Amino acid sequence: MSRKYKFHNPSAAYFISFVTVYWMDVFTRQEYFSVLVNSLEHCRKEKGMEIYAYCIMSSHIHLIFRAANENPSDIIRDFKGFTARKIIQTIQEHPQESRKEWRFVRF
Repeated sequence: MSRKYKFHNPSAAYFISFVTVYWMDVFTRQEYFSVLVNSLEHCRKEKGMEIYAYCIMSSHIHLIFRAANENPSDIIRDFKGFTARKIIQTIQEHPQESRKEWRFVRF
């Protein structure tokens, strides 16, 4: 199965969902939730992501967005890559994180 999102109309609005590996409850801690929100805010301000709605749950996010520059694949690729690396780094640096020992699989 392809992991790349396919956007057939680059100027349209899209509903997409992301889930954490193994449905881990990552966004229950404020530090990790903040990484996600800050990443969305960066994409909105700097990459032309128009966010219409989002819902963040403990292990996944739903997002309705449009790419003002008609590059939705690029925005989502950058968003997911940066956010995943930053959350993994934040988990590993968290002094009281019980999930440090989890193996993070690279896809």
